Amino acid sequence: MSSSVMHRGGRAKLASVLGLVVVGSLALSACNGDDGAEKPVGGATPTPSAPSSSAPSTQPSAPTDGGGSAGQAKSGQTFKIGEAARFPFKYGTTKKGEIALTVDAIEKGDPADLAPLKLGDKVSGKVPYYIRYTVKNVGTTNLEYASVSHMKGHLGDGTDAQDLMVIGTFAKCPSESLPQGFTTGKTQKGCAVALAPSATTKVASAEYWGDPFTMADKGIYWK
Repeated sequence: MSSSVMHRGGRAKLASVLGLVVVGSLALSACNGDDGAEKPVGGATPTPSAPSSSAPSTQPSAPTDGGGSAGQAKSGQTFKIGEAARFPFKYGTTKKGEIALTVDAIEKGDPADLAPLKLGDKVSGKVPYYIRYTVKNVGTTNLEYASVSHMKGHLGDGTDAQDLMVIGTFAKCPSESLPQGFTTGKTQKGCAVALAPSATTKVASAEYWGDPFTMADKGIYWK
């Protein structure tokens, strides 16, 4: 089985290696897409309008029917678990569109879940957390075969959890490229693995730092 290892010094750099390797911010990561007053009619003399009795609402906009929050997600913005973030998405040099991304849950796993990956001491004492998310195409282009990755976890103190990015099959946390015919309105579930250093520490939040946030100082967050 081939794998690619990601070492972050701010953002990702790729290098090819053989076998499964654990990488992350502390060490390693296992590899396997808005706008008037009415005009008077005829020659009638306009009557001054009465002042409005209601002030403009300052409440945040509710999610739209398209699957994302009204407006576009901004770098550094935090969403609640289960809330969709809508933003322009690009994969490769030609595939572009708009998606709504939702982190549905951050689930604690069991250290024994990692045994099939045969990582040995590299994950000894670590606890896997499964960041489960949904991707929805809310644009007008076909995003088939694109990959929505670049999802990572953060510990309770805000530091990065170790990534475990599996290439191949991992039944506990399946994740695949978007399927053929991934057009407007289509959805797909995904999953990313983050490792807590011990049973007394938890992965408390998730971050998407892929395009268009790759070059920004911060991605978007869920907690």
